[in-house]
Amino acid sequence: MLRVARALRSRLPRSGACRAVSTAAPTPTDDGAGEGISHRMVSVNGINMHVAEKGEGPTVLLLHGFPELWYTWRHQMHGLAARGFRAVAPDLRGFGDTDAPPAAAAYSILHIVGDLISLLDSLGQDKVFVVGHDWGSMVAWNLSMFRPDKVKAMVTLSQAFTPRNPTRKSLEYLRTVFGDDYYMCRFQEPGKIEAEFARLGTAWVLKKFLTYRNPGPLYITEDQGWGSSDSKILLPSWLSEVDINYYTSKYEKAGFTGGLNYYRSLDLNWELTAPWTGARIKVPAKFIVGDLDLTYHSPGAQDFIHKGGLKNYVPLLDEVVVMKEVGHFINEEKPTEITENICDFITKF
Repeated sequence: MLRVARALRSRLPRSGACRAVSTAAPTPTDDGAGEGISHRMVSVNGINMHVAEKGEGPTVLLLHGFPELWYTWRHQMHGLAARGFRAVAPDLRGFGDTDAPPAAAAYSILHIVGDLISLLDSLGQDKVFVVGHDWGSMVAWNLSMFRPDKVKAMVTLSQAFTPRNPTRKSLEYLRTVFGDDYYMCRFQEPGKIEAEFARLGTAWVLKKFLTYRNPGPLYITEDQGWGSSDSKILLPSWLSEVDINYYTSKYEKAGFTGGLNYYRSLDLNWELTAPWTGARIKVPAKFIVGDLDLTYHSPGAQDFIHKGGLKNYVPLLDEVVVMKEVGHFINEEKPTEITENICDFITKF
């Protein structure tokens, strides 16, 4: 316990431990989707972080998932700015133009939350609204659990809060329920899935992820990998080749390892968060999920979300919204609806 406490103190930075290092960062050419969004690099928690911003007013911190970037929030950034908010969307540690330490141990939830506490200091913000998707939702839940004093209210997309199971590590549970071919299990061996993604090609892999709408588990088999890059992937109306080209340019530069290290830290996070076993998140919250999202169809997920489990751990949960015929990448697929849901909720505070 003492070691965990010391680890937390060392990874959540003190106030004032960050500074702006640059006002220039690569900006996308995306048919106007990035218009009016400013970019800069900021030194936080020992790394350089790329941050996109738009608007003035109360700050809304937007946290992306895998395999995403700040870019996943481009529509919400315009909408929030138009409604009088300051939208701030970083590339999280390991993604895009933000530094990517090589060791998986550098991607614990304490590191990630520490980065954000330091970022808030650099923004001059004591308390903000937080919105997360996928891994960004998990980071948002943990930020609110570790430091509720920093969060006015939160909206999470796709990933509900997952209470820590004190009797079973995360990967042991996943392997028992889904088997070794489950994608999170396949991500564990350093270099192996990176080689598979290299075989398939960055653009193809990103298209495969971003268009995934099967509510069942995602598998990458040992013998067949994730298929053949010869198979054509049709893009939906909400995802353009311009979008894919931007994502591809960043992932070809930075690689997938940083994002994969979030999954490789699952058991480390299980160990480090032992002091918060059974802890409740006492921050006003709203949860939104698509009915075709694979997370919504995980064993026990719908009972937990709708029959009191989530409300028990998040007593200030205001509302659960289930969007019909919507998949995992909900903020890209339904940008206007998500923006409206965010604004309707945070304007209460």
